[in-house]
Parts: sequence; C-alpha cells; structure tokens
Amino acid sequence: MLLHVDATNRINERVVLRSMFEARKRVFIDLLRWDIPALDDRYEVDHFDIAAARYIILADGEHRHLASARLLPTTRPGILDTLFPDLCDGPLPAGDSVWEITRFCLSPDMRAPDRRLCRNKLVTALAMYAVDHGVDTYTGVADLPWLEQILQFGWDCELLGKPKRYGSRMLGALRIRITQDTLPALRRAGIFAVPHDPLPMSRAA
Repeated sequence: MLLHVDATNRINERVVLRSMFEARKRVFIDLLRWDIPALDDRYEVDHFDIAAARYIILADGEHRHLASARLLPTTRPGILDTLFPDLCDGPLPAGDSVWEITRFCLSPDMRAPDRRLCRNKLVTALAMYAVDHGVDTYTGVADLPWLEQILQFGWDCELLGKPKRYGSRMLGALRIRITQDTLPALRRAGIFAVPHDPLPMSRAA
C-alpha cells in the first residue's frame, strides 16, 4: 500500500512510522555507517522529523515499511541549506513549490529484485505526489553512487554544483524539475511503476 503521512494523519500511522524509523536506523546507521544518533538504539529520528515533514511510504499489508522518503519544505531550514550549502554553486532553490527529498530508504529485508521494484514505485510515487500537490521542484543531497542512479531515471534532473567529499562520503546536491512530462519520461526510462499495485514481496533469507 502507498501512504502519504503528514501532520493531519501522523498520529493514526504510528505503526508504519515506527517501522520506517527502525528501517532508517538499520540502513543509514547499521549498513551505511552514517555518524548520526539513534533513539533508544532502535530508531533513526532527527530534528527534521517535525510536524512540517511529509512522508511517502510503501508498506505491506501489515503496515511494515518497505520503502519511504521524507519531504521537507524549503520555506524553513532543511538539510541542504543548513548542512551542505556549499554543494550549490548558486542560490539554493526554495519556495512554496520546492520540497527537499531526504531519507530515501529501502528496507534491507528485501531481495534485490524487490528492492528495485520498490525503488521504482517510490520514485514514481514522488513524481505523482508532486504533480498532484503543486510541487514543481525537488532538491536533495545524495552519495555519489545513488546520485548517479538518480540522474539516470529519465526525469529533468541536474547537479547544483560539483560533488564534494565529506569524510569518507562523496556528496552532491541536485534539482529535479517536475512537469507534465515527468511521468512519461520515467516510463520511457523503464522506471515508472504504479505505486498502488500490490507488492508481492519476498523477504531476504
């Protein structure tokens, strides 16, 4: 199932949010070794997980997290402008129709083909959400391997500056323009996958 979670329904989606925060801890802290804190050594929650944040979540029938992304409004401080502003050669994109994609997370319990399917469904869901909610631009920061994938999804995506090294990580900032051609472009690139379709997931052994 596809869920859109924000301040209006967050209290009703506590089960899937807990599952998402657990998955974020396993991915970003346990697997990727990001130097960020964990709440109760179980959940990855930071000071951007506030009422203004929105979440796009793919979950199974028991509300267990499969994939998710957090959207932050650029009308208030976010990750790009507060932590990595030097990744942008010019002014940072901002405004009511500009949102920052953060914490793009795929459950580590899935097999590779299912992770790829969920990735495509989440990318498609992000594009559909933008079209439906008046978002004309997404921004984000990504590690170089993931950044290279994002640039090849077929949508109108560009770097905001030259990638730079932060410790052991090579990071780059990007801008994605959302237009009426975005969904057809994802389809042409083989990325489009209807997010509402059932997700027959097989958990990794």
